Amino acid sequence: MGAAVIRAIRNVNLENRAEREISKVKPSPAPRHPATKSHLRDQTKSHPDIKKEIDRKDDKLLSLLKAVYVDSKDPPMSSMQVEDAGTRPEPKEFRLPKGHHFDISIENIPKGKISIVEALTLLNNHKLHPDTWTAEKIAEEYHLEQKDVNSLLKYFVTFDVQVFPPRDKKAIQSK
Repeated sequence: MGAAVIRAIRNVNLENRAEREISKVKPSPAPRHPATKSHLRDQTKSHPDIKKEIDRKDDKLLSLLKAVYVDSKDPPMSSMQVEDAGTRPEPKEFRLPKGHHFDISIENIPKGKISIVEALTLLNNHKLHPDTWTAEKIAEEYHLEQKDVNSLLKYFVTFDVQVFPPRDKKAIQSK
């Protein structure tokens, strides 16, 4: 119901509005530089046939333009493209996630990648036991590249929560 009302309002007096827009005075060309105006005026006075030549339609060019015909067709699909669309890509190698922390439902992880939980776990293990959890062991355990593990251990750290004892006795004690 609402669409019919909107359509009726939109189409009210449509022909008159269209005719009014069509009959408007067309925009004039941009103003020219004063020096250019004087040169044009001199040229039109010395060669009055230039104006007629500019406005004349060239029949030869119009006939050539009418002879131009553009036909566009989609390129035929090759059989290889059809076969590629029908086959599924080969699955990547996956591995099971290490540990089941925080009840995250991840079935498999591509080799060479780790989940956020695993990243936090391996960073924390390396921080707590750096002699046991070396970069080589982490790379082997999580199927990662050695350079990636070295960068991970170098540039990422886990948060430490430190509680400083109060300096004076008046501070509120935590329970």
